[in-house]
Amino acid sequence: MLLSLFCGAGGLDLGFEATDYEIGLAFDLRTDSIASYNHNRKGAHRGHIGDVSKLTLAEFDRLHGATFEPEGIIGGPPCQSFSRANTVYLEADPRHSLPLAYAELLKSLNQRKTVKFFVMENVTGLMSDRHAHRLRRIEKAFNDAGFSLSRAVLLATDYATPQIRERVFVIGLNRELYGEAAWSPPAKVVTADGRRPDVRGAIGDLPDATFFDRDLKPSGIAHHPNHWCMRPKSPKFTTPGALRPGDGRNRSFKTLAWESPSPTVAYGHREVHIHPDCHRRLSVYEAMLLQGFPKKYELLGSLSSQIIQVSEAVPPPVAAAVAASVRARVAELDAQIAAGRAEKQRARG
Repeated sequence: MLLSLFCGAGGLDLGFEATDYEIGLAFDLRTDSIASYNHNRKGAHRGHIGDVSKLTLAEFDRLHGATFEPEGIIGGPPCQSFSRANTVYLEADPRHSLPLAYAELLKSLNQRKTVKFFVMENVTGLMSDRHAHRLRRIEKAFNDAGFSLSRAVLLATDYATPQIRERVFVIGLNRELYGEAAWSPPAKVVTADGRRPDVRGAIGDLPDATFFDRDLKPSGIAHHPNHWCMRPKSPKFTTPGALRPGDGRNRSFKTLAWESPSPTVAYGHREVHIHPDCHRRLSVYEAMLLQGFPKKYELLGSLSSQIIQVSEAVPPPVAAAVAASVRARVAELDAQIAAGRAEKQRARG
């Protein structure tokens, strides 16, 4: 059983669930994210609205209905303050401390009962010169919680996701259990023809999207409840040659190309990427598919809320690759421990 922090709409969790992990509790500050999280998971609602910096073990136990003792903890603290695209930098940004809150909860749970591993995902900007001192502090906090650390930058296109998205993963293995054992990144997924996943393979067969209207309800959106977008207003959409497939020079008008992966699905204000046919911006559903979400997954909330949810998500295929690599490494180490114990029993016998 796992604890998921900063779970968002559940992208990282989907990957671990696909690898037969069960999420015991999940937390996020956004109401719509938790609504989406629970909407897509039948049975007891494991997602809860909560400020990770204020969570306690007592709260975990109350919500779980028993003493909560997770095997592992996963989560991607909000990354906007570390992003290289962040043009408004504040030294005292409160989001800087959220990875430390993660480490503190990990330490508390590990002192209660051994936590085997943790996984933290974030933007590669966390490794930049500007934030290097913060990364050192974050990794020291996880180290002090009792974990040996490994770090790797993973590219989404290497894991069956049609998107150029680099993210850093910090993985910790319990030092008391496993000593200084390290985690290795998952092997890249190579297709039979050796080609990278592209936009056409993800969204090429979709009908056109429904345009937003204030009175529009999900039931009125054709094909899928998230297949909607804003109606184009810029004259660029009607000016021949103003938008060209694959042109990413203009941050507000990055245009996708059918035969290439998408740029990073992380949209700011009025920056949702342009459809390869250049006639509108992408729908939320198209962005979800470029992230690798299952086709039947649904996001709840307003259009702007859904755009935030899909932008902040960890691509589920990347998460699944990480989850499988962690499960395999933990199983290998547990088998070594069991074999050592058996050998000692035979020696005593």
